[in-house]
Amino acid sequence: MMSYVHEESDWPRFRWSDEKLATLLAAVRHKQGRLIGRMEALGFPLRDEATLQSLTEEVVRSSEIEGESLDREAVRSSIARRLGLDIGSLAAVDRHVEGVVEMMLDATEKYDTPLSAERLFAWHAALFPTGRSSMVRITVGAWRTDRSGPMQVVSGPIGREHVHYQAPAAARLDEEMQSFLQWYNSDQALDPVLKAGIAHLWFVTIHPFEDGNGRIARAIADQALARSEHCAQRFYSMSAQIRKERKAYYDMLEATQQGDLDITPWLEWFLACLDRAFDGAEEILAAVLTKARFWEKHAAGPFNTRQRAIINRLLDGFEGKLTSSKWAKLAKCSQDTALRDIDDLVKRGILAKEAAGGRSTSYTLVTP
Repeated sequence: MMSYVHEESDWPRFRWSDEKLATLLAAVRHKQGRLIGRMEALGFPLRDEATLQSLTEEVVRSSEIEGESLDREAVRSSIARRLGLDIGSLAAVDRHVEGVVEMMLDATEKYDTPLSAERLFAWHAALFPTGRSSMVRITVGAWRTDRSGPMQVVSGPIGREHVHYQAPAAARLDEEMQSFLQWYNSDQALDPVLKAGIAHLWFVTIHPFEDGNGRIARAIADQALARSEHCAQRFYSMSAQIRKERKAYYDMLEATQQGDLDITPWLEWFLACLDRAFDGAEEILAAVLTKARFWEKHAAGPFNTRQRAIINRLLDGFEGKLTSSKWAKLAKCSQDTALRDIDDLVKRGILAKEAAGGRSTSYTLVTP
């Protein structure tokens, strides 16, 4: 029978090799400091834009890791509204998106506020506002029970399931979570970046909720990283990098949860993934600066509300090709109005018509 790390006699006394982690941790902390310094050197509007992009990426990608797709514009609008940022017209936002955003902002904006069971219950209730995960009713805002059997991470078709992990029994959860929260909220002689990696692993290993454990574990890690930077603003997305490396992420979790209490390999992977997430911040910074340069260059040009809104969508990373029909749909206007808006921008050299013509004509933004 398979054994798990939480069944070890000295659980949860994790151990790791400081010697093996020292060089990687120093490199990560150096890169982290340089990134925060560069971002803080920007003006407030650019920092706000970088934060908006990073948080949007974090919320969208964390859900994608669990196989759930959120509307990016709805997430962006929800974050902008809560941060008091003016991004023009706001997309309609459903209560599920609002709940995910509310959890993430509570974690990062209130990074110095102690974590408690009640706060975790509130996060969980925000993730599942209908009390259901897909079509299944679940226990919301409380620790899971064992009424449906043990909590297992399973893959494969019914009848041929493969059990990757089995969490501690529900009867242990009060004690397990009390130990975790006491450790997480206490001051220790432990680098806060390492603490983020340990907290992520520890929480997801306890698996205290029926669903949403991965997203909450990543929110806890984000909070710990914000503490390491003494900064609520986010300029990179750990979840975006984990999404790119999803298979390696799950493989490493499984290996660690089926191993002993030496979590050095997990922390090595976590630090390396974080290092690559900082590299991803360069893309966010480049996009923010491109947007700023564009509007600086065209500051004197006349734009109607529709044109400004669609251009911002393009600058924020519009997926797919822009056609007149998509313009009409996004701007909520007629096809004729969309064509007039587009033709005006083409004549002014702001949009360029792509080679294919006719009904498939598409357009790209000419950026400085």
